[in-house]
Amino acid sequence: MAGRRFSLLRLFRRKKEEESPGAAPAQQPEEVQQVQPPQEDAGQERTEEQLRARGRFHRAAQTFMKFMGSRRRKSRVTPADVQAQPDTIPTQLTKPDVSTASTAVPAQCDTTTSDHTTHWDTTSIDDVSHCDSVLPGLTEEADGTTTEGVASTEAAPVQRLADTPSLDFLEERAVSAEVSITPDRDMQQRPPTVPKLAWVKEEEKEESPGAAPTQQPEEVQQVQPPLEDAGQERTEEQLRARGRFRRAAQLVCRFIRCIWHEEATFMATGDTANLDLFNAQTSAALLDLLVQNGVYKAKQVPAIVRCIHQWLTSNVSDEHRLDKTLVLLTEAHPTDVAVTLLRSAPACDRAARTMWKTLISSRRTKEPVLQILFHVLEYWPAHRRRTSDGDERDVFALAATVALWEILQLSHSWCPGGVKDNSPRLLLTLLFQVFISTEEMSEEVETFWRRCREQRSLPPNPNRFAVQTVKALLRQLLDEDVLMAIGRKCGWDMLLKADTHHYAVGLLARELCRFSRSFCRSIAVSLLPRLSRGEPLWELPALAFLVEVLHCLNPRQCGPSVLQIISRHLRRQCPERRRLALRGLVVLSKAPAMAKSIRSLSESLLELLQDADSDVVEMTLSAFINVLHLKVIEISTPTALKFLEALRPLFDNEHSQLQQLSMLLFRELMEATERSKSLKPHVYLSLVPFYFNWHNENQRVAEASRRALFGAAKFLKWRDLENLVTMEQPWRFPECLLEKDRSRVGQYVRQALPFLESPEEPLRKLAIKFLGIAARSMKQEQPELQLICQALQGITDDSPAVSDLALQTLHIIRAVRRTSFFPFW
Repeated sequence: MAGRRFSLLRLFRRKKEEESPGAAPAQQPEEVQQVQPPQEDAGQERTEEQLRARGRFHRAAQTFMKFMGSRRRKSRVTPADVQAQPDTIPTQLTKPDVSTASTAVPAQCDTTTSDHTTHWDTTSIDDVSHCDSVLPGLTEEADGTTTEGVASTEAAPVQRLADTPSLDFLEERAVSAEVSITPDRDMQQRPPTVPKLAWVKEEEKEESPGAAPTQQPEEVQQVQPPLEDAGQERTEEQLRARGRFRRAAQLVCRFIRCIWHEEATFMATGDTANLDLFNAQTSAALLDLLVQNGVYKAKQVPAIVRCIHQWLTSNVSDEHRLDKTLVLLTEAHPTDVAVTLLRSAPACDRAARTMWKTLISSRRTKEPVLQILFHVLEYWPAHRRRTSDGDERDVFALAATVALWEILQLSHSWCPGGVKDNSPRLLLTLLFQVFISTEEMSEEVETFWRRCREQRSLPPNPNRFAVQTVKALLRQLLDEDVLMAIGRKCGWDMLLKADTHHYAVGLLARELCRFSRSFCRSIAVSLLPRLSRGEPLWELPALAFLVEVLHCLNPRQCGPSVLQIISRHLRRQCPERRRLALRGLVVLSKAPAMAKSIRSLSESLLELLQDADSDVVEMTLSAFINVLHLKVIEISTPTALKFLEALRPLFDNEHSQLQQLSMLLFRELMEATERSKSLKPHVYLSLVPFYFNWHNENQRVAEASRRALFGAAKFLKWRDLENLVTMEQPWRFPECLLEKDRSRVGQYVRQALPFLESPEEPLRKLAIKFLGIAARSMKQEQPELQLICQALQGITDDSPAVSDLALQTLHIIRAVRRTSFFPFW
């Protein structure tokens, strides 16, 4: 540990080409010599370590001048007639003598030598972060003019502290102090009245034995450049910028001196135990100084974030040391901080977890950071996001999922307001992640997840981790009973299978509605835009969720958009989507505000009445019954005719539920449609089926038939038939019907013949009696009479009661035909 150096200040330790101590600068020699500090005593020789220390401090001051030059560009003035005066300020800082104890440390890194015309912007952050490259000297090329600095002493290579972050990113935009105010350059590059080294001069006076007091205006006036034209007044903003610059410059200069003295003391005494602690504290202090004083460029923010993460990785005991710095940085650049953190630590290690908790705990950074996190979550598998340093690498949605899970774990006793406010959006996004990571897994996602698992313990599959995150989110919002209820019904396991995922989503929605209708309402509102866009990947699970929570919505507000979604899915070939759409339509049909809108779907619903799926037909019938029962719309005659034709086959359907619903819909149609002659033939043909089903063993079907028969009689204005139904005298119905409408006896007979094969014995007996009565009023030449006789002769293998009744009825019909007499039995 004794050989490790303070790598954060590696920015201020760079090797320069060694020049002879007595050599004069190449240009402006008299300018440098005017302010050279007095040489040491002739009899006192500097040791090699002192020369190296002096060189390090000189280069630190030079670096800071170059870096602060870039900050001056923010406040610019363009005087048209100001002439730059020859500079009489030294381009180097001198340090006071320190102990002659050795401060050299063995090095294990590469060093490079820089030319005197090196450009700062060509320095690579990645290269510098792996080796101690050498900063350029004071000379820098500027419009063809080169100014050489004071000859530097040779700096011994030093060993880097492996676990200390590097701030080499500061070299990216540094500009030398000479270039920033060279007359050949634009005078806009610096505040016009700030001297190049006025803030450094003040520090030198404190160190020089015969220097004047620090706060002496005359001394500062000696290095002031000429003021602008007297008629041009400096604005208040320029004055404030000048003050900020000078205060920051003085602060950093003192900080550098303090670091140099303290480090030299530790190295001289061999106190390596405290040296590491000093290095960590100084690294954090410099990061505080840079961020809190705004001494950085926007493009350097990602590098600062990586430095903070590296520092927290190396310092476990003091993990909240940089909280204020991180919050300030995030407040100014939330996107850069959040995206860089997701890229640098996708598996969310301890340091990243600390940083996320700090950002979420601060009310100034919580909302913007969470919004960026949620935005990344919604893009699968990755979202291309550009940061200020030009990095356009993809940010994986799973990295945001891991960060969200850690945030929820850190806040187990409290839920961040941003998470609670966006919980519907989050829940839907996480459910989509479960589905898509189950349905398809690209190679890049698998590679990313494998690397995350190498860094920490995570589930083998991303979909299982997404389910864990869903549970953690619901645990923050709802009762633990919700999770247990879903688990008892195997909901979590069904979520992990592609073919049962939508069933599990519907189950989750039902359980959520039992505990919080308001929460389900907000989820449904968030879900509507996704379904309106028609996202094909998660459309079926989303529709399943919407149908379960549809009753929580206000039909007046959300009904039109929901109906548009349902109508689109009614035309789909997928049976499951049609079923879900019809379930939603049944819910909407109970709202009076939606009756007229649903009527516009009549054509689509008529087609569904002929579907082979009994569930589809049942829900279609239910939706129309609900709409007509509201008594708010009328059905046109053409539409009613189509419905009557589609309903007639359902009166004798083998499914009792379809029989019941079809008869109820018939009665509603009779009441909602104006009387028309074109409808009467269809009404006549429904009377016989209603009569036989009135005797059905299923009491619901029997009651539905009685009500439908009453509605038909009322529509036809047959008072006698209405009274029979009202008084419940079904045995009188055949005589009344055949007497009222003799012209249609043949049609009625053909309708009654199928009931001879009914599985219910009472219906078979009723059919035999009806045919016997019908035969009395038929002429000899009518073909239906022959059909009756043939049908009755065929009943031989039935029960004795039915067979005997059929045989007796046949004998009576033959006898009557011979004697023209028909007894009434």
